[in-house]
Amino acid sequence: MTTVERPRVLGTGTDRVDGPRKAAGGVPYSSDVSYPGMVHAALVRSTIAAGRIAGIDTSRAEAAPGVLAVITPDNAPRIERAPDTPLWRQPPPPLQRREIVHHGQYVGVVVAETVEEATAAARLVGVAYEPTDPVLSLDDPRAVTVDDPFGSNRHRGDVVSGFAAADVVFDGEYTTPDETNNPMGLFCTVAAWDGDRLTVHDATQWPGSTRAALAGAFSVPEAGIRVLAPYVGGGFGAGLRVWPHTVLAAMAARVVGRPVKLALTRPQMFTGVGHRPATVQRIRIGARDDGTLTAIEHESVQPVAVDDDNIAESVTTVSAVGYACPNVANIDRQRRLNIPVPTSMRGPGDAQGHFALECAMDELAYRLGIDPVELRLRNYADEHPQLGLPWSSKAQRECYEVGAERFGWWDRNPAPRSMRRDGVLVGWGMAGVSFFWFQAPCDARASIDREGRAFVRSAATDIGTGTYTVMTQLSADRLGLRPDQVRVGLGDTDLPAAPPQGGSGMTASLGSAIHAAAQNLVQAFLDLVADDVASPLRGLTAADVTAVDGRIQRDDDPTRGESYREILDRHDRAELSADGSSVPAKPEETGLAPAGPFAARFVEVHVDPDLDRIKVARLVSVVDAGRILNRKTARSQIVGGTVGGIGMALLEETVTDPTGRIANATLGDYLIPVNADVPDLDVVFVGEPDRFNPVGVKGVGEIGLVGVAPAIANAAFHATGHRVRSLPLTLDKLL
Repeated sequence: MTTVERPRVLGTGTDRVDGPRKAAGGVPYSSDVSYPGMVHAALVRSTIAAGRIAGIDTSRAEAAPGVLAVITPDNAPRIERAPDTPLWRQPPPPLQRREIVHHGQYVGVVVAETVEEATAAARLVGVAYEPTDPVLSLDDPRAVTVDDPFGSNRHRGDVVSGFAAADVVFDGEYTTPDETNNPMGLFCTVAAWDGDRLTVHDATQWPGSTRAALAGAFSVPEAGIRVLAPYVGGGFGAGLRVWPHTVLAAMAARVVGRPVKLALTRPQMFTGVGHRPATVQRIRIGARDDGTLTAIEHESVQPVAVDDDNIAESVTTVSAVGYACPNVANIDRQRRLNIPVPTSMRGPGDAQGHFALECAMDELAYRLGIDPVELRLRNYADEHPQLGLPWSSKAQRECYEVGAERFGWWDRNPAPRSMRRDGVLVGWGMAGVSFFWFQAPCDARASIDREGRAFVRSAATDIGTGTYTVMTQLSADRLGLRPDQVRVGLGDTDLPAAPPQGGSGMTASLGSAIHAAAQNLVQAFLDLVADDVASPLRGLTAADVTAVDGRIQRDDDPTRGESYREILDRHDRAELSADGSSVPAKPEETGLAPAGPFAARFVEVHVDPDLDRIKVARLVSVVDAGRILNRKTARSQIVGGTVGGIGMALLEETVTDPTGRIANATLGDYLIPVNADVPDLDVVFVGEPDRFNPVGVKGVGEIGLVGVAPAIANAAFHATGHRVRSLPLTLDKLL
């Protein structure tokens, strides 16, 4: 089957297909779901960070108006820990023990007729504790160390010899704080049982994992559970795991025998659905006088919960693949603390790792007297440094060149504190970005009915990234239809299985499955007319035809063909369907190293010389993301990620007090960028279609954030002459 990429379908800035419904408030988020007889649940959380529950008094709560049940470790049904996924473990089951391992841990759930009654009664639950001294600091000698937690530690070459051969060795320590995902939509679960059958509406980035976890927890068949998440009000990684509140909603619904809605509050979002873990990183870089790197040693320590494990979040692997250096050691460790379990947050690991690596490269450039862009180009990795294979695609050199030209980089006076404008210090900084690759197996199904309309579906979610839109475009292109003739269904475990919406891999995973389903569907139409003497397509295969304008036409004679409708009508079929699957290729099979997206950031900051207040004035992002299916939604992803990067650089920090309580667990206290913090953002896409998937795409969901913080930090140094190695870059650190 020959596919024709028409500019009106792919690549253009098509508006979101779900935009009008979202703007009109017509999209069903889990918090909008209601059932007849539905009741509400509210959580009771621990007020200590470590210790044991000595006793629980539920009498006042049970006597409160509207209360149907108060569930605690004393009376909770026994449930199992959810089974591991292929990618990570699930959290321990809630309310199964009296031990307390972090502040905010769920110690009870109250079910009542209204949310107000449930919330009021939850405050009446009395919990007595036997507290112990919590372990809250990475420096605490009581913290248990986990070596190589992700199996990602690597040694390439001989770093000792590499440093010995260096003319200059840079050695620095960088720190990043805990940050919290804070999607706009508060997470909510609605659970309804019908015997052993369970329907769940959830704010999840992976419905299939939620279904498997609930089946394991409640020992019921997975086939009897349906999870619905057609729309999610943001996630940034917080929705990847099956969190205890989702399990508690299902537990509560089973206990009271009625549908239950459990919606988290904003403070509960800070302790209940993960956060980006802090890091302490030491990086050593050896180089010759001409800038050639001889060795990199990158070590990182990050916190993890006492009794749970984070999703894989290697901080240091960026140093193993970012540059062509023959001798590299990257070492990740964790230390177990009495904290809520961390989880992925947009650009996990890479966001923190790039801060250290790209700031260190900037410091090395100053030490050597080499321009920061030139230093990166001299150590450009034309092949994957670890695998020794050519990249499936890479246009990072173009990112540097286009970005420098667009920004005007070569007009920069490199001397720190040398540039001023209108009474403020001006700084220019930059950073390179090499993001990880992720793609997972995925299934999809495509159908065309007698009206010539397509329905393409998969259990994948759209957390606001534009998946509905780009999959509509891709389906239309591959089936030869207009976008308004295609409907895409997502977020339902009754649909073909799909991986998580995370790791910037959904477009490649689902797009490849839809590509296969479309090919198989065209072949199914050809199979239907294989012996049809009335069909001009008789005896042909998908390799002999092109789908265009709602019809299948012969490649050897485009005037001969027929429409989907004609074929279905003549064969008295209401519709025809076909399935498609995608499985990522392996480097050893293709001879290629799978490439994630690449980018370069160029930033101008203005710094008040008296107050040292930093303001981002200009920011140029040049991104290699393979084939861009929709320039409008792709740019939107880069812009949104860049705003997050500004927050990481200047504002965001989740603060834990000495008792283990998060001290700024509201959007009034946890600072994120607002309009006044964000300048006009210039986004440019470069590069060619990637060779590692048939659609040619790479992810854009996370690379928008990665590299922004070090570029801003480098610009701040250029402006002020003060090097800050700790995020966020608050004015007190520059004074």
